[in-house]
Amino acid sequence: MAYKDLTVLIVDDFSTMRRIMRNILRDLEFKNILEAEDGTAAVGILEKQPVDLVISDWNMPKMTGLDLLRHVRGNEKTKELPFLMVTAEAQKENVVEAVKARVSNYIVKPFTAATLGEKLAKILPPE
Repeated sequence: MAYKDLTVLIVDDFSTMRRIMRNILRDLEFKNILEAEDGTAAVGILEKQPVDLVISDWNMPKMTGLDLLRHVRGNEKTKELPFLMVTAEAQKENVVEAVKARVSNYIVKPFTAATLGEKLAKILPPE
């Protein structure tokens, strides 16, 4: 399956960050991009339709990225879903907590399109 055929869900409470992420993903040839403003909205989308990849911010109101990750991993339908955590904090304990919750990979803001592409290449099946 080519990357452009995958459905990506961007979860971030900051609309500007979602737009930046969407533009980077388009540059990386992703076509099917969904957005959610927080983890609660993301859960609603995940329950309604299949998604191939989640890219989620860590710090969000209502439901954090870590809580969303735990929800995704705890659900039979989504437990194997590639999940990329985006965080402004490279604090070791956060990374350890995300790894324990079985995050696929994480990326620290600010990042470049090239860095995002490299992270995605590590967690998505080869084209």
